[in-house]
Amino acid sequence: MVYLLPVLFALLAAFSNALATVLQRRAALSVPQSQGFRPGLVLDLLRRPVWLGGMLAVVVAGVGQAVALATGPLSLVQPLFVLELPLALLLASLLTGNRLPEAMWLAVGGVVVGLGVALASAAPDGGAADVPLDRWVPALAACGGVAVLLAGAGLRRPVGKARAGCLGAATAVCYALTAGLMKDSMQVLDSDGVVGFLTAWQTYGFAVAGVCAVLLLEHAMQGGPLVASQPALTLGDATVSLLLGVVLYREDVRGHWWVVPQLLGVALIVVGVLHLARRGVDLRTAQ
Repeated sequence: MVYLLPVLFALLAAFSNALATVLQRRAALSVPQSQGFRPGLVLDLLRRPVWLGGMLAVVVAGVGQAVALATGPLSLVQPLFVLELPLALLLASLLTGNRLPEAMWLAVGGVVVGLGVALASAAPDGGAADVPLDRWVPALAACGGVAVLLAGAGLRRPVGKARAGCLGAATAVCYALTAGLMKDSMQVLDSDGVVGFLTAWQTYGFAVAGVCAVLLLEHAMQGGPLVASQPALTLGDATVSLLLGVVLYREDVRGHWWVVPQLLGVALIVVGVLHLARRGVDLRTAQ
């Protein structure tokens, strides 16, 4: 019950992000396709009301995520966003009027059970209140470098699974970095108030990382099938966030024999996510 508040707000954020994914993917598929990195893509999307609705959902998700990160460990909050994919597919099925087959319901159950087993056995806890700059510098360099390499690799490939997978993975790194910076900025807000928050580099850092994530996400959605981009995004965000929680915030997770149920839970999540992405609802048919 200690982390009830962050869990509830993380679930709210996951639902809002799922809704945003459904709306943004529909919008991304309705504008001219691009082979390269095109910032003007956002200008095209601004003319689509469905995309604006998706961005409103992103704002709600951001508020929920900020509260969750301010009150709970990064390695607990961010893995809960794995639920975005099953939630997105459930919402998409409502939009299209297509019922999910039994196999997909089993996959949804696998993701939920796997996440519960993994988090219960890992029991993320503790962590530093803030992160010194000497730990942030290598983390920023590593995340930035990996994101640029993945995005570059994806944009050099034609539309397809490789392109979507690389761009989805790059988006995941940016989302995880955004969460890490947001958590630190929430600590600044708590300790130094609004003035401290508005003058902290972490605040502008997570804003920049968030904008990069949104732009990369739009290109990932255009870059290929959901089966490639969504697993890379979903699993990559959880993995990188867990690493940042342990490395940056010194958060504790159980080891020894507890690793066995953790791996079992992760295996269920991976199998479920891959199945859901492979059999996902085509959002272009939604009305």
